[in-house]
Amino acid sequence: MDARVLSVASSHIGRVRASNQDSGYAGTHLFLVADGMGGHAGGDVASSLATQAVTAVADERFESIEIAQQRLVDSVKNSAAELIEAVREHPDLSGMGTTVSALLRHNQQVVIAHIGDSRIYRFRSGVLEQITTDHTFVQKLVETGRITPEEALVHPRRNVLMRVLGDVAGSVDVDTAVLDTEPGDVWMLCSDGLCGYASETAIAQVLKSEPDAAKAAGKLINLALERGAPDNVTVVIAGVNETNMSATAKPMLVGAASQPLIFDAITQRLPKIANRNIATGSTTEQEEYFETADYLDTLIAEDKRRAAKRRIRWSLYLTSALTVLALVGIYGYVWTQSQFFVGSDKDSVVIYRGVNADFGSIPLHTLVRDTNIPLSSLSDFVRTSVELTIPVLSLKQAQLVVERIENVSQSQ
Repeated sequence: MDARVLSVASSHIGRVRASNQDSGYAGTHLFLVADGMGGHAGGDVASSLATQAVTAVADERFESIEIAQQRLVDSVKNSAAELIEAVREHPDLSGMGTTVSALLRHNQQVVIAHIGDSRIYRFRSGVLEQITTDHTFVQKLVETGRITPEEALVHPRRNVLMRVLGDVAGSVDVDTAVLDTEPGDVWMLCSDGLCGYASETAIAQVLKSEPDAAKAAGKLINLALERGAPDNVTVVIAGVNETNMSATAKPMLVGAASQPLIFDAITQRLPKIANRNIATGSTTEQEEYFETADYLDTLIAEDKRRAAKRRIRWSLYLTSALTVLALVGIYGYVWTQSQFFVGSDKDSVVIYRGVNADFGSIPLHTLVRDTNIPLSSLSDFVRTSVELTIPVLSLKQAQLVVERIENVSQSQ
């Protein structure tokens, strides 16, 4: 089978972004997605530098899976030095960062290295499985049981990254694992421009219905755009045939990494982009930004305060609603007790206060007076009227009705 239909890299700028800050790579052994941090200067520079640094040393066939894993993880960690050096030479780029999700094949196994909130999925036998774990604030909340996965999708801090490759010196904590792969597997790497807007069910349906990787990547990008994705969207697909994971005909770089880095042009462009965002007042773009892990407790405390405020607000809403219902109920009951009607008991005409109805098992009327006028002494018409009840507005009117009934019964 032509390897080009099994593996591909594709990227789109999205509906809102002024530049593509994603980078993608599909090579001989290595597949990678990097998402530059959109809320900081030079996100495209960060993803491009990291991608080029990793692909330069890791897209090789290594002697063992252990060596492959060590080389891939080291290359991701060491790529942070490229960001630090770039910022040292170009201070305007300070604060840039990027995610990296990389997959390196070795015979019938793959190594993954991951940091940030881009994702690696495995599609096997019609089932899509997320292999990586997002390094985000909301994922921490989900893992600790503070919120549900559904609440994480709309959480106000869903774009806060807790781990990322940045321009700050220090140790880089990269998730890594070795996994088996099988013929027919499809490995998909993507930025959050896809998984943040298209459901896993929809993604799985595309991968199931479209075996051509290039067409599948195009459909996935269109899927995100149709759902209004403002962010860059990058997809890398690596299929597995009967002999091994396929390679592209030649390495493919997409997004920011596919363009030459001209730092003077980049640093001159940054304030213009910022001014344009301010002038348009756009609020559709969800900025992604990074907080250190040390700040997690502060964020959780803030989230608890927000949750407490929500509980107080909903308690006030509930209390107000119950108060209104209680007032309506009291008013209704008071009104019923201002009414009267003439009716009957088993054998005589009586006067009741209230209305001829019950609230559950509670009657809304009480006996005021038994007139001792026998029902048997009434004509059929009058008796039927009494048994069906005759509503009146006051006790005085009820007494007048009884007097008329009594007069009629005596005249018969």
